[in-house]
Amino acid sequence: MLGPFHYAFVQRGALEALLLAVPAGLLGTWIVLRGLAFFAHAVGTAAFPGLVLADGLAWPAPAGAGLAAGAYVLGVDRLAARRESDRDTLIGLVLVGALALGVVLASDVFHSGANVETLLFGSLLLVGPADVRLAAIAAVVSAVATAAFGRRWLAAGFDVSTARSMRVRVQLFDALLLAFVGFAVVSALSAIGALLTAALFVVPAATTRLVVRRLLAWQLASVALVAVESVAGLWLSVELNVPPGPAIAVLAGGVFAVTAVASRLRPRAAAAIALVALLAGCGSSSGGGGKLRVVATTTQIGDWAREVGGPNVDVHQILQPNTDPHEYEPRPRDVQAVAGADIVFENGDGLDGWMNKVVEQAGNHPDVIVLGDVVPVKLPGESSGPERSRFDPHWWHDPRNAEAAVFAMGAELIRADAKHGKHGPAIARRGRAYRAKLEALDGELRSCFAKIPPPERKLVTDHDAFGYFAHRYGLHVVGAVIPSQTTQAQPSAGETAQLVALIRREHVRAVFPESSLNRSLAETIARETGARSDLTLYGDTLGPAGSPGATYLGMERANADAIARGLSGGKVSCP
Repeated sequence: MLGPFHYAFVQRGALEALLLAVPAGLLGTWIVLRGLAFFAHAVGTAAFPGLVLADGLAWPAPAGAGLAAGAYVLGVDRLAARRESDRDTLIGLVLVGALALGVVLASDVFHSGANVETLLFGSLLLVGPADVRLAAIAAVVSAVATAAFGRRWLAAGFDVSTARSMRVRVQLFDALLLAFVGFAVVSALSAIGALLTAALFVVPAATTRLVVRRLLAWQLASVALVAVESVAGLWLSVELNVPPGPAIAVLAGGVFAVTAVASRLRPRAAAAIALVALLAGCGSSSGGGGKLRVVATTTQIGDWAREVGGPNVDVHQILQPNTDPHEYEPRPRDVQAVAGADIVFENGDGLDGWMNKVVEQAGNHPDVIVLGDVVPVKLPGESSGPERSRFDPHWWHDPRNAEAAVFAMGAELIRADAKHGKHGPAIARRGRAYRAKLEALDGELRSCFAKIPPPERKLVTDHDAFGYFAHRYGLHVVGAVIPSQTTQAQPSAGETAQLVALIRREHVRAVFPESSLNRSLAETIARETGARSDLTLYGDTLGPAGSPGATYLGMERANADAIARGLSGGKVSCP
């Protein structure tokens, strides 16, 4: 039952949760008591653009979040000082504006430099020593602030005349309360994310409020409940392989619901029932049986590792078919797998940038091989030397790049196997055989596209994922529905209108949706221009088992066939 806590990253996450329980529990009571739940939620949302900015500029995350949250808190305090009724209006505007600004920064300014999903929902499994230190500071600050200003916050909020008789400066202490809440929320963002702060700062305090009346007892009960729910949610996330932030939020909501029902029926039984609601789930994990333990970030790399390693490797593939790599949040089993891995193979070039923190926090030191650093083929205009794919991480769509990556993978597997067994010759043999298949694939595709007249080789896809494919086989990329290397970008109305006009002007015959993306906009553009949109490509990931794109070789053949039929109006196919 306690197996997950054997891992260093789970222990660190549990420590972070216990430290955050102090500010979340203590300040959570004031948030509920003073009606600041909407404000506390909005602080996290307001910090989102700061998180994106910090991530994109390689600043410490708390620095960017603190700047954004501080500006928000100051603005709310200044406005509320003039008209208290305007506070909720401002908060609502901030919720919309901050999310919009954060998405624009992530998609159109930094172009996938920021991991939106992790920033929005956090990851208690990936916190580092700096996050733990910040949580400890927040715990001390909130405890001292509650002891020093608690009576004044109470008086300022509920009895202004008494507060004035006590010579309490109401506006000053209200501003202090908002500032402490803002700082505490910022300290929790790396663990719980910008959108789930209520799971720590509002829901537990609201739950204990149902069964406790005295302020001190309420605060202590809230601290205890946040600690229990956070650690239990972390444990459940590892056992069930789900993100910890949502697991904690769902658990907190469930405990509140059970407590609310129980408190109406038999108030004294509410706390006991709430604790019972925390006890659920179990699980286990297994090792690799003496094989080389390999972690592959993408579906393509996982397929290559299984082909080359064969029965001598145990492959944990992080991304699954039709999963968008640009918005993936690592799961607990991914961190567990890295903690026990011999080798980690990454795509690199920003596609799986979230992997850096997974490796860092896993507590192990596996060999990390970034395959994007070894591919030799360059796009037009690039200088000689190793291809770093600075602007396009989809290098595998050129089979020659795949061949180079597989060669490097085989060499690393042979080197690692020398420490464990004598499977090097078998791995080398499988590597040579698979590279021969890649070479044959490249010849097939070149022969197929040679049948299509150059003026007809005009390609429009869902997003800019096929630059290497187009360069290799003489295709002209007219445009993309999402004009970015990352699917996190959002096309503007003007860009969509320009693409429609361009498709009409160039007489493009087909718009190709991708299997891992929503195809609605691609289909709308196709209807508007008279192009067809019934031919789907595998862009960022392989297809599911049993589909034509279930393997790398199958994916590239399926893509080539779909593109050839679309560009030629059905006259040419690549069977």
